[in-house]
Amino acid sequence: MAPASAIKQILVVGGGSAGWLTACHLARQLQCQQPGSVQVTLLESSDIPTIGVGEGTVPAIRQSLQYLGISETDFIRECDATFKQGIKFVGWRQAVSGLPHHYYHPFDYPEQQSVALTPYYLLNPGTDSFANRLTIQGRVCDAGLAPKTISHCEYDGLCNYAYHLDAAKFAAFLTRHATEKLGVKHVKANVRAVRQHADGSLASVLTDTAGDISADFFVDCTGFRSLLLGETLQVPFISKNDILLADQAVAMQIPYAEPDSPIPSYTLATAQAAGWIWDIGLSKRRGTGYVYSSQFADADTAERTLRQYLGPAAAALPCRHIPMQVGYRQSFWQKNCVAIGLSQGFVEPLEATGLLVYDAAARYLAELLPLDTRLLPAAAAQFDQHVHYAWDRVIDFIKLHYVLSDRRDSLFWQANRLPETIPASLQAKLSRWQQQLPSQYDFASRFEIFNLDNYLYVLYGMDFTTDLTLRRSCYPEHAVAERHFSQIRQQACQAVQQLPAHRQLLAQIQQYRLQTI
Repeated sequence: MAPASAIKQILVVGGGSAGWLTACHLARQLQCQQPGSVQVTLLESSDIPTIGVGEGTVPAIRQSLQYLGISETDFIRECDATFKQGIKFVGWRQAVSGLPHHYYHPFDYPEQQSVALTPYYLLNPGTDSFANRLTIQGRVCDAGLAPKTISHCEYDGLCNYAYHLDAAKFAAFLTRHATEKLGVKHVKANVRAVRQHADGSLASVLTDTAGDISADFFVDCTGFRSLLLGETLQVPFISKNDILLADQAVAMQIPYAEPDSPIPSYTLATAQAAGWIWDIGLSKRRGTGYVYSSQFADADTAERTLRQYLGPAAAALPCRHIPMQVGYRQSFWQKNCVAIGLSQGFVEPLEATGLLVYDAAARYLAELLPLDTRLLPAAAAQFDQHVHYAWDRVIDFIKLHYVLSDRRDSLFWQANRLPETIPASLQAKLSRWQQQLPSQYDFASRFEIFNLDNYLYVLYGMDFTTDLTLRRSCYPEHAVAERHFSQIRQQACQAVQQLPAHRQLLAQIQQYRLQTI
């Protein structure tokens, strides 16, 4: 017989991508399909819509999908998914000779040669971009190609990649996988009240149609409302809107002009006067939206900006206005309740941070969660420490994009560079990196959400200056570096010949299956 302190019932309150990813990770780790195991139940309302615009991911999602036992072929087919090889930033710096500035943040990592190539690029930049000198992926994206061929195995490819996906279809896909393959129990009902024990810990939720559902541990995936952690347990929300100024979005789905229109294999992020526009190509439509600051644009202006960007085809299409709570909860784990998803925290979706953080936090929770309630306080303290660190580093990285901009054409861009809006941790790094290259030691924690390579692409894609004059003698292997640069150019030419068009590969996956490993 299990001790009274044993955790036998876990209740995830709220669905969507965050809720179902959490349920899947918990059920996979705890082997919920086995007799006598912990029961994971997900409770969601049919009456409360999800935000549903988190359509970009980063390569870590591939490891999670594979770990959860999900077929890549089935995922692509059922989630309207396409391949994402990085982000193309347009207009984040002033135009040069009348042409908009642009650069790629690709997913292939540059520093995997026998010598580090970044210093040799900085000492002799030439006319090509940082990304094109250090990786083939920018040229692959420019050519409209996929990161793999139909002969590649699932989750393998010539280039590193993530996905664009339909968030609603992804949640439905995870629902089926969780309930049919991983043993998650699914309940649809509306929460009417939350009951607590005498010590303040959660006891149960009272629903309209499923009665009183009790559990030993609760996961709050109720979105910005944060029903359990925020409303019931009264954990305050810490706003970070003084650092990241964008706090609103207007989103729109737009069909392709032609059924066989090319699909970019990257997210397009185009700077605007008060923020930036995302443009994501799915197999059947584009997902677009304008992320902006309400200090510098009102909702009507933002909507006009997005419609003007999309052109006449968007004139009669509906849009959604989405207020964003920028920041995170003071604590993510209180008593026997933890928050994952929007109830935990949120920043603008510039680098697909939403699903990235939620997926990482869900897997961490699944591996950390003790099955004895007496051990919860220690686990909560560890989770809070590490996830707070992760959120602060995410905020640093997103802010980096704005700090490096030299745009002066609007108050929004000027305000983003005010010293009081820049975290001290980011200021210290940028000051040091003016004279010294970033290194792995700047990203020593395993809870870094973005690593050295991510920073290099953004720093030198946006023309950050690192003066290597005093360190020039530390880099004597110019001939070796030039051979690598030459090899990368040759590999890019070969890849452009070998890889299929992005839409062509998606059509092949619909007709045939990718090989399983």
